[in-house]
Amino acid sequence: MPNNRDNGTMDAVYTAPGYLFRRMQQIAVAIFVEECRDFDLTPVQYAALIAIRTHPGIDATRLSAVIAFDRSTLGSVIERLETKSYIERKPAPEDKRVKLLYLTKAGSNLLRDITPAVDRVQSRILQPLKPADRKTLLTLLEQLVDLNNESSRVPLRAEDALEHLGRGS
Repeated sequence: MPNNRDNGTMDAVYTAPGYLFRRMQQIAVAIFVEECRDFDLTPVQYAALIAIRTHPGIDATRLSAVIAFDRSTLGSVIERLETKSYIERKPAPEDKRVKLLYLTKAGSNLLRDITPAVDRVQSRILQPLKPADRKTLLTLLEQLVDLNNESSRVPLRAEDALEHLGRGS
């Protein structure tokens, strides 16, 4: 979406889609951290826990595809969740080198307890907008994410990952 402004100005930077998305990501994470501070959990850790609860026995590679998160960085997320006793890793029956991920009772309890805080996060992010604008924004964001998925360093591959689990989505 070209504009007639001088691209060398801060006004051009402040109104660029990429800058606005990055700032909104910063704001969304800040709100998450604030609302969920009592739980000592990051947004990525939360997404991983939800995916593991939804797909017990998922391995790290498929988890990476399901939450669209870099596989190499996901290892440290899994380590932290295991250290906090929210998940456990068990060897796959067919290949002991592959570790399957399962939610623990503590992880399940955490997800139950954190849900109201996560709901507040989502509400706070959209709260400044009128209800109709919230719906429009979400619709447009879903379209942008879907249409630009292949441009991501880690494209969302949930269906492919879950197909290997033999469960589909």
